[in-house]
Parts: sequence; structure tokens; C-alpha cells
Amino acid sequence: MTDTLKVTKIAETKINQVDFSNLAFGTVFTDHMFVCEYKNGKWQTPEILPYGPLQMDPSAKVFHYGQAVFEGMKAYKDDNGDIFMFRPEENFNRINKSGERLAMPAFDKEYFFHGLNTLLNLDKDWIKSGEGNSLYIRPFVIATENGVSASPSSEYKFVIICAPAQAYYSGQVKVLFADHYSRSADGGVGYAKAAGNYAAQFYPTELAKEKGYNQVVWTDANTHEYLEEAGTMNVFFRVNDTLLTAPTSDRILDGITRKSLIELAKSQGINVEVRPVKVAEIVEAAENGSLKEMFGAGTAAVISPISGFTHKEKAFDLPQVEDAYAPKLKKQLTELQANRAEDPFGWRYEVPAIEV
Repeated sequence: MTDTLKVTKIAETKINQVDFSNLAFGTVFTDHMFVCEYKNGKWQTPEILPYGPLQMDPSAKVFHYGQAVFEGMKAYKDDNGDIFMFRPEENFNRINKSGERLAMPAFDKEYFFHGLNTLLNLDKDWIKSGEGNSLYIRPFVIATENGVSASPSSEYKFVIICAPAQAYYSGQVKVLFADHYSRSADGGVGYAKAAGNYAAQFYPTELAKEKGYNQVVWTDANTHEYLEEAGTMNVFFRVNDTLLTAPTSDRILDGITRKSLIELAKSQGINVEVRPVKVAEIVEAAENGSLKEMFGAGTAAVISPISGFTHKEKAFDLPQVEDAYAPKLKKQLTELQANRAEDPFGWRYEVPAIEV
């Protein structure tokens, strides 16, 4: 591998065409992207290029056998104009773990951080300071070898694209507990951020939306007796004053927001239990009034409160509680991420200033 990074700048920025006060999540992209190709058994010289289409052959294996993994990250700008990311090494490790499960080669750590730091410096004007503003970062890897034989690709592209984002408001979220469809199974790829995992959720989620629900809370594939994930997020339940969440496994994504919230809640003196959570116990808690909160946790929304759920045609609304954990934890975590609060955990990563 070489240690160079080729940079080709855009002729004219498109930033002046963007209304930053009216952004639809993940639809507007910055001026540049990071691209690195894998061929002849190694990663080639990485490049930063003007954002634009990728030219690929119709027989590229990603289109036929689904070798594709991705990550979701964010960058923040504080009031001094300094740029920060939140636990980026966790994302780097996870994309390689996902890739390994899909027989894809591990990416180089130095390439990843040097490329990402350079890209963020080049497109730093797209990162707006202020509460709720961030830059959503999407690294992904796809199989690019031409040919339709059913075998792992020998060629890949590692790409990073970025999209400016505002605070994510989900409104009143009502969910359906799954009792037929499954997101993943033991021994499968549920723990990986593989593109196919998300595609497999779309159909049952559309069925739920037709019934008036926003998301599906997934249950275990064998018995549908245990609660696992909420839509595309990890899920937490507050019963009395205890937070419950399922342990990670082959089936459940090892969410970075999830693990951060567990540590943050514990540091606030909140009792947290990481253990299998039964559908029956959450239904019972809703019936007897001890279920105080449910919320999803993930990069895009950070925390998304759930206002009600349905299981086997029986609907439950959650109460409005004065001392809700969700808004308090969300505020603490987002302020830490954006360098508006102390970081006793060492999670915040300052992006070094680079002349590009």
C-alpha cells in the first residue's frame, strides 16, 4: 500500500444552492467524496474526488449477490469552528466486522482516518454550528468485480459521502411488536450493517405503516417472545426506574449510541439491566402502569421516544412522565458530541486541521 492521498477539488462549490434551514435528511450531499479501490489483493491509492456518480458494470457483483456494508457517523462544529466526531474508531471497527461477515477485505485504518479527516477539512463549510446541526457521514463498501458467478468479489470500492443534517424530529412514534416476520436469526448477519438487513425490513415495515404504525419492534426469530430492536435502532424500555435493553448477539447490532447511553445512564445513577427482554413482561408492565418509557437509539435520531405499541391487536399508550429519561439523556449526549459539555468518557474525537 502507498501512503498517499490524491485530492481533486471541485471546480465550483454548490454550497450556495443549499437551503440549510430546510434539509430533508440524507438527500443533499457535500462537494467531495472519498473513494478507494481494492484490486489485485490490496487497497489502492485512496482519492478524494468531486461528489458524483460511480461508473460500474451491470455485472458488478454488488447488484447480484449483495456484498454491501455501511456505517452512519456524524461530525459536529462547535462555536469556535472546531470539528468533532463521536467515537469514530467504533465505526471503523464495526464496518470491518460487518465486511468480514460478508467475506469482504478489511479496510486500512490509516487510510480511513486520513481520508475522513481530509474530507471533513475540505468540506468544513458544510458543517454548521448550532444546536441540532451536524454532518451525517456515510462510509460504505461495495463489491465491484464484473461477473455473475456466485462467489465473493475480488474487487471492491470503499466510499465516504457526507450530507448536512438538522435535528431529527420523529414526532409521535407508535410501533408494532413483530409476531411473524423476523429481522435476523442466530448465525445470520443481524449484527452486521449489511445493506440486505435493511432491505429485508422494508416490506414488514410497510405492512405496519398501512395499519397506522411508524415502525416495527423486532422479536427473536425462533419464538417471537423476546424484544430485540426498534426499526433500524436499538430499543430501551423503562420499567419503574430501571432501563432494560437486550444484549447484543448474532441478531442485534452493536449500536454505538446504545452502548454510550448505557454508560451515560449508569453514570447518572440510573439502574440499567442488559438482558433478554420478554414481550410478556413489557405487556404486563404496560397493563399495570410500571412501563414509563420506550425509546429507540441510533446515530440519526440519537433517541426517538415511542408513544405507544401494539401486540397481537392489543394497543397500549405510554404515559407522559415528568422525569422522563429519554429527553435528559438525549440532551446530555448531544451536548457532549458537539463539544458543549465535558466529556468524562473520552468519546469525543477532534478532527485535526489540515491544509488541503
